[in-house]
Amino acid sequence: MTAADRFLCAEAARARGDALAGTAPYGVVWILIEYRDGWPPNGFDGLALDPVTKARVYAAAQALRARVLLVRRHGRGVPEGPRRWAVLRHHRQGAHRQQWGTWSRDTDLAGIVDALDAPGEPGHPPVVLVCAHGLHDVCCAVRGRPVGRALNEHWPDLVWECTHVAGDRFAANVVIAPDGVYYGNLDAATSVTAVRQHLAGRIHADHLRGYTDLVPPEQAAVAAVLARFGPAERHAYTTRTTRLERDRWNVRVAGGPPHRPAYDVEVRAHRSPPHQLTCRGRSRASAVSYEVTSITAV
Repeated sequence: MTAADRFLCAEAARARGDALAGTAPYGVVWILIEYRDGWPPNGFDGLALDPVTKARVYAAAQALRARVLLVRRHGRGVPEGPRRWAVLRHHRQGAHRQQWGTWSRDTDLAGIVDALDAPGEPGHPPVVLVCAHGLHDVCCAVRGRPVGRALNEHWPDLVWECTHVAGDRFAANVVIAPDGVYYGNLDAATSVTAVRQHLAGRIHADHLRGYTDLVPPEQAAVAAVLARFGPAERHAYTTRTTRLERDRWNVRVAGGPPHRPAYDVEVRAHRSPPHQLTCRGRSRASAVSYEVTSITAV
């Protein structure tokens, strides 16, 4: 198969016009493990670590629905010193917390389990994660690595390349944690703009997949409000959802003073015909998208 014949899921999704808003997976806790060697296709699950320590970390992560990501700094040079790990926690109203440690031996990763039971520390800057997991999906490497390079030039202390974050077809994907914000369909230029605006407290609807503490209809509703009324900081709006039918919701998107008034946003779900949704996928699957049909000021 030539490069011209190879199926690339991100190109196919753009050609279909797959909707971004409402596609961020749930998550309020992230575990980062710096791993400088090659990443297995299934990330942390595929590492040949001490089995007892690995099982403890996995069980603790599962209990909190935490996403475990392998991370590395951009570039081919091998950093010196111990590898790092982190536990990042999202809290409403921006009271996010982080805890960092180092590991030289597999058993050192048991510190992650203790960190998951601790409150963590406030005041850390957010972490910018760029999915560049080529063995999981070709598009994540082809599109993710140029984005990692561009962002690293601006924020080398904040940016890490990472393993699979979900939504390969929206590569390049960037996750800002523990803010819990997913961006997709990025390239080098748009990623720098999106991250710069995010760090300045101005989240735009452009390239926004959603907030990870909201369900998909709420993600789509907030994105629609941002698109119509302009960017806002991460916690400018709250949501309250009423299900009207099986595939239709009313989402009350409200901002307290001095923010904008509340809006009722009607959202409808649609299921696509089956498509190949990932580069390595062998079967076709349907995807759910979320359409905003009306926005009404309350």
